[in-house]
Amino acid sequence: MEQTRVHRLLKLLSLIHSGPGWDAPRLAQEFGVDVRTIYRDIAGLAEVGLPCEYDRARRGYKAVDGVFLPPVQLSVEEALSLAVLCEHVAQTGAIPYLQAACRAIQKLRCVLPESTRDEVGKMLESVWVRTAASADPTEARDVYDLVTAAVRDRQVLECQYDSLGGVRQFDFHPYAMFFCVRAWYVVGHHGAHNEIRTLKLNRFAQVRHAGRTFDRPESFRLDEHLGNAWRMMRGPDEQVELWFDAEFAPTVSDTIWHRTQSIDHHEDGSITFRCTVSGLDEIVWWVLSMGPHCVVRSPAALAEKVRELARQTAAAYAPSGPDTSSRG
Repeated sequence: MEQTRVHRLLKLLSLIHSGPGWDAPRLAQEFGVDVRTIYRDIAGLAEVGLPCEYDRARRGYKAVDGVFLPPVQLSVEEALSLAVLCEHVAQTGAIPYLQAACRAIQKLRCVLPESTRDEVGKMLESVWVRTAASADPTEARDVYDLVTAAVRDRQVLECQYDSLGGVRQFDFHPYAMFFCVRAWYVVGHHGAHNEIRTLKLNRFAQVRHAGRTFDRPESFRLDEHLGNAWRMMRGPDEQVELWFDAEFAPTVSDTIWHRTQSIDHHEDGSITFRCTVSGLDEIVWWVLSMGPHCVVRSPAALAEKVRELARQTAAAYAPSGPDTSSRG
């Protein structure tokens, strides 16, 4: 819905909530629109979980019982922060499957004081959030709903999963949902490997409840399981030391890339970046993204991974590199 209609719907709800007598003709006169527009607005409110119904005794519309929240006291900053998260992150699909947050913030904005509501509406026009591109939000919606319910109810899942070795079948005990940068994952006990694994939701070929429950270990904590992984793939702890030249040093040093990082600044403008990372398979791609501006000082295993991947990349662009004419 366009911004002007959002404002109209919020004010419409506020008027209906304020007292009796707000029927379609009176609302149409208030907003300077025709009666059919008001009927469409009432239908639109019902679609987002805010149903209103005509009450003959009130000679106007009223909110269905339970729709409106009790009054809340939020500052403009608090209300704006919630609105940005819901409307600029959830509604845009930056984090898929959180559209319910948009319906929640619409309900919440309805019970804010009018001055706060108007100021938040104005500020939203000048505040934007752009995150990394995510997976297609329609691709695994059914899987997300089913797996989320299984985490909640501790239901065993029977899975067919598309991995590098092909489609595999196994039982899975889902412990926790995990969104990382671009996609949703589920973390739990993998029956075929007999260990905790992380599975990407859009790689499930088939998944269903097995009709059995499981007991999640009381000691399981997602942050402890991930340890010092660069993002989500955990391996043995490694002490990493990287050198960045003066050109890239400001870009690297003004961002928190890892919770264990420390940075030493040198007189020539370069920096030394250190961290303790659990596994090298993810950080190697970050190092490669820095090109010649980053040099691995330790460990030797990371330097070798970078060297080999850089060699393969260069070979792909050599005159005698791989034939890509058939790839479109």
